[in-house]
Amino acid sequence: MAYESAATAIVTGGTSGIGHAVTESLAATGAKVFICARSAQDLDVTIKDLRERGLEVDGTTCDVRSRQEVRAFVEAAVARYGAIDILVNNAGRSGGGVTADLDDDTWYDVMDTNLNSVFLLTREVLTTGRMRETTRGRIINIASTGGKQGVVLGAPYSASKHGVIGFTKALGLELAKSKITVNAVCPGYVETPMAQQVRANYARIWETGEQAVLERFETKIPLGRYSTPQEVAGLVGYLVTDLAASITAQALNVCGGLGNY
Repeated sequence: MAYESAATAIVTGGTSGIGHAVTESLAATGAKVFICARSAQDLDVTIKDLRERGLEVDGTTCDVRSRQEVRAFVEAAVARYGAIDILVNNAGRSGGGVTADLDDDTWYDVMDTNLNSVFLLTREVLTTGRMRETTRGRIINIASTGGKQGVVLGAPYSASKHGVIGFTKALGLELAKSKITVNAVCPGYVETPMAQQVRANYARIWETGEQAVLERFETKIPLGRYSTPQEVAGLVGYLVTDLAASITAQALNVCGGLGNY
């Protein structure tokens, strides 16, 4: 059974990749989806496209690293659609390199974008978003298989995603009696604009071509291919249903067999 059609959802980073697929999927079930992105242009294009297809989607710009902007974003969502039933913390960035050569700004920005934002959004949705006043709720954090195992030349990214999984498990246990479930979805290699940037970065570090990097990554995946954003969104879509009501404090992979724990 799907979440009731009157559900209000927030999706961060909802204009591309996994976030766009999740937004489209949730809206297609009848949910009202409020999204954010840092680019006003990307936001306008996405909202216009989805609304022209009959989906109830709106949003505002928001830098998820800023507690002030996060609060304003959640306030805008509540003003537009009412109390928040579903939160999908999707906004994130890649980041890494030779650890000894990393600059402070890269480390802290990855942490602020990937981990601290999850705390800021979750706290704001539980309070300002009134989720803890409702009879049920769903919080889904987009983590990574890199949050369960080390990522070569990706220490900041891997550390941040490990943190997301730890936060998910702790909060899931904390909120278990409230009928609010908290889970992490852990994609492996997914074909998105971010994935293209990652391949370009490795190609530079390894002094090779992007096609060679792609082939190297694909050989590590038992299924032999990248997952799609829609496949990740499919698991998110299941976790917001009534049938998933007993699943909480979990970190579930969508990775073609890349990770198996």
